[in-house]
Amino acid sequence: MPLIVLQTILLLIASNTFMTCAWYGHLKYLHNRPLFLVILIAWGIAFFEYCFQVPANRIGFKALDGYQLKILQEIITLVVFVFFAKGVLGESLRWNYMVSFGFLAGAAWFAFAYKS
Repeated sequence: MPLIVLQTILLLIASNTFMTCAWYGHLKYLHNRPLFLVILIAWGIAFFEYCFQVPANRIGFKALDGYQLKILQEIITLVVFVFFAKGVLGESLRWNYMVSFGFLAGAAWFAFAYKS
């Protein structure tokens, strides 16, 4: 795996960790706070998401095309969310979700397996 792709993956993992906390963390930790406050806190967390996402895309675009970057980002988002859902929200990964992720993995394989 080229170093550029590895750097992109690591930056996307960091980005998606912040994104997942911003989008879903309030369900566990801020559910009793006013919505406007939750939105402001989420925006503050999302700032750090962008600090990783923008460089990830800029670096990744040297080795991947836009479609591949987006598909990679979505797969990483799902992986990060699985850990978040289990560790923070206490949700279990059911068989139907695993099958759905398998189909998405197949989609990712098609996106990266064939060069035109």
